[in-house]
Amino acid sequence: MIKACVLRIEGTNCEDETKAAFGSLGVSAEIVNLKQLTGDAPVEKARSLSDYHILMLPGGWSSGDYVRAGAIFAARMKSKVLKRLSDFIDDGKAVGGICNGFQILVEAGMLPAFDGISEFPEAALTDNLNGKFQCRPVYLRCEGECAFTGKIKKGAVLQIPVAHAEGRLTFGENNDEYLKKLIKNKQIVFRYCREGGEPADGKFPHNPNGSLYDIAGISNPKGNVMGMMPHPERVMGGIQNADWTRNGGIGNGRILFESVVEYAKKRL
Repeated sequence: MIKACVLRIEGTNCEDETKAAFGSLGVSAEIVNLKQLTGDAPVEKARSLSDYHILMLPGGWSSGDYVRAGAIFAARMKSKVLKRLSDFIDDGKAVGGICNGFQILVEAGMLPAFDGISEFPEAALTDNLNGKFQCRPVYLRCEGECAFTGKIKKGAVLQIPVAHAEGRLTFGENNDEYLKKLIKNKQIVFRYCREGGEPADGKFPHNPNGSLYDIAGISNPKGNVMGMMPHPERVMGGIQNADWTRNGGIGNGRILFESVVEYAKKRL
């Protein structure tokens, strides 16, 4: 049976939805506190990362997002379980980060990871250009292949909600150089777009945060680590779709979880 680890510390708040998303697909998902992986929990509660096939970092405000969004969670992971995380990724197992989880992966150097896990962050997910918290549906166009998009056709448009104040992907002074790398390596997974799939062109409200090149999600070069700002775990059922009266049935986020479960099963 596929086993998923939904990793949390104080401040995460989307772990239940993420666990439920996997559970609806028959996956044995467990919410695990980071201390259970680091040896800082009672022996009977200790867990080994190698026992899982999928690692998910859920949304929220880990450690209150003090310093920078996701920075404290990332620092704790790197100081305590970096070797195990590196082995997990090198083994081809899937790692996903949603919203705050994406921020954590960037802060930990696990994305974009052009040359493997970097010592320092190569990117930032910083304040939305409009200066406001955005909590609403957006449209995403699938741009690339990774462990979480195996069942999604390239160019397909999904409606997924966002809920963040710091979602603007930037490389600072390296924007041009690193964007070229992302494109060359086919690391761009999702871009914000209009309802029909037309480019958002960086314009609000279609691009909710001003992210570079309308980027909503990226992967590492290998494609087994993926981070995205929108929340697919919140639209698993058709009634959760914003346009459910017209497009009920299956939630728009379900296909991402189906894809990563299928990816994990193929590796058993």
